[in-house]
Amino acid sequence: MARIAVITHEFDGFERRRGPLLRRDSPYMLFDLLEELKRRGHSVRVLTGTSAKPEADIAVLHVDATVTPPEYVEYARTFPFCLNIAAADISKRRVSGAVIDRDHGWRGPVIVKSSLNNLGTREQTLNRRSRRAGRPEPFPDAKLLDRYSIHSSLADVPPAVFDRKDLVVEKFVPELEPDGFGARFWLFCGERERCTRHVSPQNLVKGEDTIRREPVPVPDELRALRRELGFDYGKFDFVMHEGKAFLLDANKTPGRVRNLSAFLAAGNANLADGFEGLIRQHA
Repeated sequence: MARIAVITHEFDGFERRRGPLLRRDSPYMLFDLLEELKRRGHSVRVLTGTSAKPEADIAVLHVDATVTPPEYVEYARTFPFCLNIAAADISKRRVSGAVIDRDHGWRGPVIVKSSLNNLGTREQTLNRRSRRAGRPEPFPDAKLLDRYSIHSSLADVPPAVFDRKDLVVEKFVPELEPDGFGARFWLFCGERERCTRHVSPQNLVKGEDTIRREPVPVPDELRALRRELGFDYGKFDFVMHEGKAFLLDANKTPGRVRNLSAFLAAGNANLADGFEGLIRQHA
């Protein structure tokens, strides 16, 4: 049995107590996976910050920010093996396969996004919690974007957008379906995985507005990109356009999705098998 450590930012709030009985809960998918691993006899310790001694057989770098602060990456290196240590930067400017510049020849619609995950809300939350604790902001340069904006062409994008490092312009390439729009979500841990296409009436597909879903294969180019980006555990959001896979988001700290928790939790045993495979691989 392995000793597992979860490295989180000191203001992340990986676990919480909820309800009249103060049951343990978490907004993260990893929580359920770890519960399954504990049922199998492994021990789990959630570490907040970088002060605890690195006493574990395997760790997971689970700092919920687009770019993991260097001190957390260095701390993760002190463990015998740490998942996702190479996936410290998941900014769209680095991971997205749809990013284009102002001189690109793309003639279709485009979408302007924050280079930060989730519009930069996590960085804002960590900054706010740090200020309340009387500490310096960990992400002082992070800007919050109100919403994504879709334009019919590159020419319609305000020129100033291209000069901002915190924004990216992407080809807007949702999968068109007779009843809506499609997007694909690939969840993985080690060699175990689940990949599903979700169809929504909204052109920006989110898990909570899904009207139907179906299992789909993972394209080889996405597997190669996962290796290149250094992901052991996480979730990739992508679409297929004209036979090509476009990675849109890479998430190293995937959260639970409202109305889909039971569906996603159904694969926890499978993902736990993948985690145990990584333990054996690095024993």
